[in-house]
Amino acid sequence: MSAPVRFPRFFVTNPGPCPYLPGKTERKVFTELNGPHADELNDALGRIGFRRSQNVAYRPSCIDCKACVSVRVLTNEFQPNATQRRIIRRNSDLVVSACRPWSTSEQYDLLRRYLGQRHPVGGMTNMDDMDYADMVEQSPVRSNVIEYRTPGRFGRLGELVGACLTDQQADGLSMIYSFYDPEVEGRPGLGNYIILDHIMRAKAAGLPYVYLGYWVEGAARMQYKIRYTPLERLGPEGWERFEPAAVEQAV
Repeated sequence: MSAPVRFPRFFVTNPGPCPYLPGKTERKVFTELNGPHADELNDALGRIGFRRSQNVAYRPSCIDCKACVSVRVLTNEFQPNATQRRIIRRNSDLVVSACRPWSTSEQYDLLRRYLGQRHPVGGMTNMDDMDYADMVEQSPVRSNVIEYRTPGRFGRLGELVGACLTDQQADGLSMIYSFYDPEVEGRPGLGNYIILDHIMRAKAAGLPYVYLGYWVEGAARMQYKIRYTPLERLGPEGWERFEPAAVEQAV
């Protein structure tokens, strides 16, 4: 006799200030990922708009707002535009490695520089090294830290200039959190390159999607996600092709 199926229990957070839209409140529904079927549950929830944070899968469940929209890139149809091709050429010398999800002081130092420059008042600014270790290592699913380094010299590793905590799902790569050195010389558009590299990696692996998380129309810090077309967004009837308005490209 087979064991009975254990359905996950879902919980709802208390409302709090929205980090994206002033004057709005946010609320999330979440469940725990654990046990031998965590990967399968994470895959299933990812297809209906959930995101992972450590051993929790969550999605917005706001009372009076539906602005957060899950988006994913169709990797087989993606063709980089002229700006994106320049970014790929500019960074083609970077050494890219998929590392097991184990935090390092080098990664944490890079994260601190990134937050200080790009998100100085964000919710992650108070993260210490133990918080970062929890973010990376508390993963019950197939995860890697994708590292981006400058070319090494004299047998030494090059400088770490970018990293992304990435989940491999059955149908694609889910970019959980990426960060990079915004002041590294000669590499504008490095954050865009990390996304482009994930699209190329997924396509080479035969994975049809790269999940970019939530896009919020009207939130300036989220507009970079709609530079990567063709896109699908998750709507009431399921995933559908999405033709966003043009946005300014990174140089």
